Amino acid sequence: MSDAEAAQTPVVIYTRPGCPYSFLLRRNLRRRGVSFTQVDIWQDSEAAAAVRAVADGNETVPTVHVAGQWLVNPKPAQVERLARE
Repeated sequence: MSDAEAAQTPVVIYTRPGCPYSFLLRRNLRRRGVSFTQVDIWQDSEAAAAVRAVADGNETVPTVHVAGQWLVNPKPAQVERLARE
């Protein structure tokens, strides 16, 4: 793990299998060197409820929790900026 990764704020990506938008976000974050944990909302009912609570009742993925903020379908640069602040 690099110093930048060790110093970053934790990033949690809420996703579900087969979501192309989640795939693209994860790929772009890996390219930027941003580490993250992913949670499958189809396997974790509490995670699904958390996503619905911040996405107007929808299970919209990717939804990201970073730096105390919830981001629904965010841009990789936005996630990276918050993770590195």
